[in-house]
Amino acid sequence: MSPVLSGTRIAALGHHQPEHVLTNDDLARLVETNDTWIRRRTGIAERRIARDESVADLATRAAGKALAAAGVDPADIGMVVVATCSARDRCPSTAAEVAGRLGLAAPVAYDLNNGCAGFCTALASAGHSLAAGAVRHALVIGAEKMSDVTDWTDRSTCVLLADGAGAAVISATDDPGDAGLGPVVWGSDASRRDLVRLQGAWQPHFEQEGQAVFRWVTSELPKLARLACERAGLTPDGLAGVVTHQANLRMIEALVRELELPERVVVGQDVVGSGNTSAASVPLALSKLVEEGRFAPGDPVLLLSFGGGLSWAGQVVRCP
Repeated sequence: MSPVLSGTRIAALGHHQPEHVLTNDDLARLVETNDTWIRRRTGIAERRIARDESVADLATRAAGKALAAAGVDPADIGMVVVATCSARDRCPSTAAEVAGRLGLAAPVAYDLNNGCAGFCTALASAGHSLAAGAVRHALVIGAEKMSDVTDWTDRSTCVLLADGAGAAVISATDDPGDAGLGPVVWGSDASRRDLVRLQGAWQPHFEQEGQAVFRWVTSELPKLARLACERAGLTPDGLAGVVTHQANLRMIEALVRELELPERVVVGQDVVGSGNTSAASVPLALSKLVEEGRFAPGDPVLLLSFGGGLSWAGQVVRCP
């Protein structure tokens, strides 16, 4: 007998950022750069840096907010997935640490490392588990402490990276047609796997071929965006919002131009105030926009991420 599939939806979101703000002027005291140079090339004005918080601290605080907003009994959370590439501890997983701190009963808990594409990959993977009936509720978290893997002498990368976390509680519904999490578009181009790197023994430094990544994003991401919309039964102009990986404001603006989005479509630009937080950037930006009331419940928003590997993942979701 075939299993009866469930619908899926995002029940609630939450986010957390460190208190310490690092401005472009602060960075100019560390490397040869200035505010104009950074803004022109990246769009970033400032970013948050964790001083006394670990990846698990950031993840737990974001997840706790999402769990409280969802109104789900912690005992009912059957899965915890943390997307991260910067966690120092390999075992136990950050997800297991979060589950323990939140007092969750006995969830399956694991970390997922797909670089900056991690959260969207984790969201789709957990959604498939819900649809198949494996669990009813899951916590999906993107959390990064990129300041731990930043080369503070390299002005091409240190101006980008930052710390933070975003989380989503996702729940199964009794209606198999409830597409709160739309069909995923995901994959990788292994021939370009070394364009974004975080390799070697601890403590490695983040490295990337910035221009090559920019060319790939501006040529390939619009196609993936349209495909994700098509699979969700929409066209880009039917979206309420677009939240991509917050890598670089120029990349985001290029995507918006290519998709010819109406002015009413809200475009996530959290990179300006938060920098590039890798796997945390999509849930962080989305949670903020929902908290600010920029979206109504049920609004369709395209989530789209890309990163090391060269991996990508995206889907249309309905806002809580």
